[in-house]
Amino acid sequence: MRKWKAWLFALAVLIGIGTIGTVSVTAEAQNLNQGKRVLFISSYSYGWDTVQTQIEGIKAGVDENTTIDYEFMDTKRFRTDEWLNMFHDMLKYHLENTDPYDVVIVGDDAALQFAMEYREELFPEIPVVFEGVNDEEYAMKAAENPLVTGIIEKLSVEKNIDMALKVNPTADKVVAILDDSVTADAERKNFYNSAENYPELEFSEINAAELETARLQQAISKVDDKTILIYIVMSKDGSGKQYTSDQALCMIVDYAKVPVYRMVEAGIGDGLLGGNVVSMYKSGEIAAQMAMDIANGTDSAEINVVKDSPNIYCVDEDVMRKFGLEASQFPKDTEFVNHRENFFVRNREALIPALILITALNVIICWVCFDNYRRRKLLQELEQARAIMEAAAQHDFLTGLPNRSKFMKDLEQMIDAKVPCTVMMLDIDNFKKINDTYGHTAGDEALQQVANRLKEMQSQILTSYRFAGDEFILILRSSQNMLVEKTAYQCRQVFTKDVVLCGTKRKIGGSIGIASYPKDTDNLEQLIVCADDAMYQVKKNGKNDFAFYKKPEEETTDNTQ
Repeated sequence: MRKWKAWLFALAVLIGIGTIGTVSVTAEAQNLNQGKRVLFISSYSYGWDTVQTQIEGIKAGVDENTTIDYEFMDTKRFRTDEWLNMFHDMLKYHLENTDPYDVVIVGDDAALQFAMEYREELFPEIPVVFEGVNDEEYAMKAAENPLVTGIIEKLSVEKNIDMALKVNPTADKVVAILDDSVTADAERKNFYNSAENYPELEFSEINAAELETARLQQAISKVDDKTILIYIVMSKDGSGKQYTSDQALCMIVDYAKVPVYRMVEAGIGDGLLGGNVVSMYKSGEIAAQMAMDIANGTDSAEINVVKDSPNIYCVDEDVMRKFGLEASQFPKDTEFVNHRENFFVRNREALIPALILITALNVIICWVCFDNYRRRKLLQELEQARAIMEAAAQHDFLTGLPNRSKFMKDLEQMIDAKVPCTVMMLDIDNFKKINDTYGHTAGDEALQQVANRLKEMQSQILTSYRFAGDEFILILRSSQNMLVEKTAYQCRQVFTKDVVLCGTKRKIGGSIGIASYPKDTDNLEQLIVCADDAMYQVKKNGKNDFAFYKKPEEETTDNTQ
């Protein structure tokens, strides 16, 4: 009996433990599934378009059961201590009269500065996640607090200038449109810090807060096509006029005569060209995901600050067309807005069947024409082979110069056309000695080096040929004395530079004989003989020089004198 009681008692204990464990697990699961509460404090108003994009990203990054409340500091319009005190009091009342928040997300620099200044008073134990913050130094200092982390926004002045210089390589100035807001102060520092990387560019700004409306419009309209114009922020001007994002955008687009670059998504698609921009949507989404990790139990101290700003290249095709720009001038990964589909994409449903039919017809036509094509190609190959053989037949294999046959043909054509010309015959002095002393390989090297120097002399009116053995011959398409003599001196220079024979430098000489048509003779064969006779006279008189052909009566006259 006692044993049965003991067993019943043990069973009851086990059932109780199981029930307690089940209740505990169920409670824990319910607690995890319970919706989280997030407060988003924006530096600006909901009407500022970047804020709307940030909120869309935050909504995409949180869990579906999460409640998000919003507070807007509206510092684009109100930046006085009185307004900040009013916002402080309002937010304090809000926090005191609502359920506590799991995480606070702050957007842009002013909200982060406010949160850090009043952190101990308003939300001392609540983790803070920042996004859209431009002042990296301040953000990293704030993140030293283990309850603070976030994602830094880096507006890349350098990447936008690099892109702009590819679009307009003649630019010599960079101008930024700014005001005196907190965001502008942070970006002004980044803007001018970039100047040291572009010493060839002049950096300046249009400070909207210092210019009355008319002067501001005039300053923007005076920016010329040698200037890279970057719009950063403009929420008010020197007249006290307040601008919404759309109003600032419209005014800049209306008065700017050059493409306007932008470093955030807002305004691209409405008249600004674009550039390397921060994705405000992605920034909000990443910040919200960090907030969810913290709300679900991750220690905020373990979540590092994200320094890699989610930037993309984004360009408006309408603005490209306005200023005559091409997509090829921008980086390959650029995203284009206002993209217009081409004719084929718009009409592909009708065009695809038509293209299939046309393709089929083309296949049939190609099949019918294939035999003719093959025959034509065969004829072309035969013609190419004939041309190659003819070229080979007309060129010297060793030197690559046109040969004697080509020389005779060219000279005959000129004499038949009665074109005045001059023949210059060159002979390497003591060539037999070179062969006998250094061998035929050295002789070939000498011929090749002389030929290469003659090739360098060639022009539209001067052609070199290998005539025979160690003889070269040139045709100058002129018989003018000054031009002939100048060319003769050039030929003589061929032999002033040493040649390399079997790895050793050697001096060589050359004798040059010159005869002109029709001055010396109007007969082709005789013209060659005249040049040869003149060259022989040089050989006879000591070599390594040039001489003009003299008729027998001229020689007799010279001797008499």
